[in-house]
Amino acid sequence: MGAQRRTGPSSPDEWMHLAVRYLARWDRTVAQVEQFLRSKGASPAQARQIIGRLSDLRYLNDRAYAERWVESRLTRRPMGRERLKAELQAKGIGEAVADEAIGTSLQEVDEEALARRALKARQRNGRRVTPVQAVRLLRQWGFEEETIDRIIGARSEREGSD
Repeated sequence: MGAQRRTGPSSPDEWMHLAVRYLARWDRTVAQVEQFLRSKGASPAQARQIIGRLSDLRYLNDRAYAERWVESRLTRRPMGRERLKAELQAKGIGEAVADEAIGTSLQEVDEEALARRALKARQRNGRRVTPVQAVRLLRQWGFEEETIDRIIGARSEREGSD
């Protein structure tokens, strides 16, 4: 017996229906939808056509996705620009769109306050974070070196005066 090859939808409407069902589960990027369609057997041309239709209908918008994602991410887990950018790019968001979304979301946010909030969350339940650990964590979370220096310097001064 030969193995049967599963084929995807045959008409553009069937491809569209499949893509809309995929988007109904949660927000996706253009790259994620394209990867999904290709994994289901769509040709590059078919995938581009469906993505174009979805974008025209405003079901797909990478910039809006990136802005919503950044806002949500910062609420759940504060992090710096570089980490946010890396995570967005891993989802298929282009560098310019990622930079714009992060800039929009962080324009009224003090990165130092965000970094302090991240460290405070880490210290919950009585966990103590040493200055060396704080530097490492803040770097991992994508905060700028100047921000890290200000926070660690302020912590050291505060702890030295206790």
